[in-house]
Amino acid sequence: MSVDDLRATPGRVGVWSGDLRGARRGEVRDAASELDALGFRALWVPGLDGRDVFDDVAELERAAPHSMVVIGVLGIWGHDPAEVGEQLHALDRDHGPRTIVGFGVSSPDSARAAGEDYGDPITTVARYLDRLDDAPEPVPAARRLLGALGPKMVDLGAHRAGGLHPFLVTPEYVVRARAQVGPGPLLAPHQAVVLETDPDRARNAARAALADVIASPAYQRNLRRIGFTDGDLVPGGSDHLIDTVVAWGTVDHISARVAAHLAAGADHVALHVVGGHRPLPLPQWRELAAFLPHPPAG
Repeated sequence: MSVDDLRATPGRVGVWSGDLRGARRGEVRDAASELDALGFRALWVPGLDGRDVFDDVAELERAAPHSMVVIGVLGIWGHDPAEVGEQLHALDRDHGPRTIVGFGVSSPDSARAAGEDYGDPITTVARYLDRLDDAPEPVPAARRLLGALGPKMVDLGAHRAGGLHPFLVTPEYVVRARAQVGPGPLLAPHQAVVLETDPDRARNAARAALADVIASPAYQRNLRRIGFTDGDLVPGGSDHLIDTVVAWGTVDHISARVAAHLAAGADHVALHVVGGHRPLPLPQWRELAAFLPHPPAG
């Protein structure tokens, strides 16, 4: 499995969900099995702190035999490249090559917590990719993505990984990223969605899920590059920011945002339901499956 397989995923959309790691194991198995049956062929999970992520991926691949699983993304701090390669090799052996691993530089605080030096982020990530290449069980470039935002990290992802998984971006960002990297690298943006037509409820749900990300200096830098101002980067984000980076409303509204990303040059869109049913937003996932191709039999 490679980014080329992700590019060819039916419907060109997948499900991104921290709940697929955070809910009870039995509920996750049932949900993954249903997502597989609905026709979703890419299940995205966050790396979080990295603990047990490969065990969680294995559970998803057991439950969803037609699906690939993408870690979007695993912070590089405290995760030895040789061990990452060994874990990926074990998943391939047990479940077939259905895993892609995204990597991100995270923050200086994450580096300090791991007892490491953050340094220049581009150099730091490049050296980590070198170690992935040189590991006893290498992680091939075609099996990895970068959680890239700024232009230098985008270049690194285009040359040293299979592509990019940018978080909290717009179709306009995708246009610029595609123009920068050309037609080869995969572009698979994260897209937060709220299936709610009331503006206040939709925006409140989005803020509850994304306030910490919006407050992050790295994401604020990128939001400014996209064109947002200090007036948008208030705690929780302005209405304008939320309406631009979050797709809310009916399934048709969500479908239109996906179409905008694809028209802008994205190959695949990872849909992250926020404010949905707990502990897993199965009703919302069932609604979003309406614009997938009918899943193949078997």
